[in-house]
This record gives sequence, C-alpha cells and structure tokens, in this order.
Amino acid sequence: MVVEDSPVIQGLLRMIIAADPRLEVCAVCPSGEAAIAALSEVCPDVISMDIRLPGMDGLEATRTIMSRMPTPIVVIADAVEDSSLRISMNALRSGALSVVEKPAGFSHVHHAEIAETICTQLFIMSQVPVIRQRPLRAPAVLSGQLPYPEPGRRRVPTIAGLVASTGGPAALARVLGGLPADFPIPILIVQHMGAAFMPGFAAWLDGIVPLQVGIATAGQMPMPGQVYVAPGDQHLTLSPDGTLRLGREAQVSSQRPSGTVLFRSLAEVCGARALGALLTGMGEDGAEGLLAMRHSGALTLTEDDSTAVVYGMPQAAVRIGASSLSLPLDRIADTMRRAVAEPASW
Repeated sequence: MVVEDSPVIQGLLRMIIAADPRLEVCAVCPSGEAAIAALSEVCPDVISMDIRLPGMDGLEATRTIMSRMPTPIVVIADAVEDSSLRISMNALRSGALSVVEKPAGFSHVHHAEIAETICTQLFIMSQVPVIRQRPLRAPAVLSGQLPYPEPGRRRVPTIAGLVASTGGPAALARVLGGLPADFPIPILIVQHMGAAFMPGFAAWLDGIVPLQVGIATAGQMPMPGQVYVAPGDQHLTLSPDGTLRLGREAQVSSQRPSGTVLFRSLAEVCGARALGALLTGMGEDGAEGLLAMRHSGALTLTEDDSTAVVYGMPQAAVRIGASSLSLPLDRIADTMRRAVAEPASW
C-alpha cells in the first residue's frame, strides 16, 4: 500500500514498484485517514508511508495502524527538511521499521540508486513479523566458549558501543533514555540507516535522551556522558590513541558503517574495559565483532528475542557464543549503569 498525497510522487512510486518483480501495488491512498479505512480490506504486506500528509500526518497514521492492525511500515521522507526528519524519527519510534528518501525523477543522477533502496526496503520489511506476543523472560547468562568473568574479576568499562539496524532508532532511544546525563563513559553508536538521515537521526536522539548526542568526527576524543553516532557510509572505530577514526574501507556484512568494525576496534584498544550491546536488526552485522569483544574479556550484551523487532543480529551473536548476557530491551540500560558503577553488583 502506498500512502502519498502528491500525484507526482504517487506516479513515481507506482512505476518504481512495478519495475520490481518482488512487489505489487495493492492500493494508493492520498491520506492517512484513507489508508486506515482501507487497511482491513486491502491487508497489505507492507506500507510505504509519506510523512507530510493532509489532515492526519504520517506519524499519527503510523501510530494508529500499529495499534489497530500492525503492518510493516517504511517511511518515505525528505531528508533535508527538519520538520519531515523530526516526524520521520518519531514515526520510527512509534513502530515504523525504516526510513528512505523520497524518489527522485527519472532524469535525476541518483534515481536508480534511490529506487533500488526503496524497493529493497519495501521487500525486506514485508517479511518482518510485526505482530509479536512473546513472553518476557528473566535475564539469561548464555552458554558459550568464554563465560563472563566472575564478579571479583570484572573490569569497569571505560567505553561502550551500541549497534542496531531494523527497529534500532526506537531501541536506541529506549536504552539511551534509561541512562543519566552524567553517565561516566562515552558511547559509540552504529545504526544502519541511509546517510542522508544520519544528522537528523542524531539531532532527534539528542532532543529526547538525557545524554548529549552528535555525529562523530575524526580525531575527537570521546568524553563521558557523550554519544557519538557513526556518520552515513563511514566506519567508526576507536584508534589506539583513544581518538575516534572514520574510514571508507570496504563494507563488512554488507554494511558501512559496520557494527563488527566498531566492536573489533573496542576489543583491540580497550579489551576487558569495554562494553558492547547488539540490538535489533536484520542480518549478522556486529556478531563477529561482539565475539572479539567477549574474547578480550569485555561485557557483551544482546537484546532478547522477546523485545527485538528483528532478532537477526542478536541471534547471530548468540549462535556463535558472542553474548555474555541476553536481556529484554528495558533491562539493558540498567545493566550498563550497574556495570560502570560496580561490576560485582549484578
């Protein structure tokens, strides 16, 4: 289902989707109200959602759909407009799965790239089971090659790395929102998202969590209480001298920035004095890097299946023994707080 009020964009999306054999347009709705009214009859596998709609905007439409008939939603947004970006990020927090740029005209130099991204995101998200009723479980220490050290031998982390993909903006907001403004270590973040949206994503996080959030820049010395988000299409790593490094080396697990690249650098530079958390996301990025951190003696957390929108990345880490502890999302911030305050207390 395409939800879009502009006839021009409607036409572009129709043609883009029609050219992909994996996809078929089942309905085009010019407003959020029309989409909600048609939802039970059309039963789409995935929804392309505009943000700036007449009447009910895309954020409210997303909230209503996710409360009435949960359906995978891909937000189509203008990445250069502040108001559109803010609504887009809040839509992700409300249940939308990803955000992509609005399609460009056929004569635009980036048309093919944007069209491919739109179709790929629509197809991938159509496979996500958004209706999930899994029971919350108590935290579980996972079996693996290297159990996390006993309380008396644990090291206090001096830096943390968080990695997420599908469903990540809302998950990261929950984790960071559970940490105090004076959290005593810096946090480095890799979130898989289109490069055009990264500055807006960082600004959105900065406005809703106690910590200060910004896009990482090369040569920065990470400071306590600060969150550094990897910019689009660049790997983020920690250098041996303790400063941040950005690079355009080859993709890892089809990703740049890559969580595995970040985690490996934390393992190499900080060893047991690092903390890593791998949250919701498709694929396997981050798993191998988290394993390197666990081998170095670091505390490694994975989001539990009971809360992950997509359990792919955490599951990959669990499967190879990279996770010290698997936790529901709401317990990750508390574990991070206790780990840096008194490692033996939990």
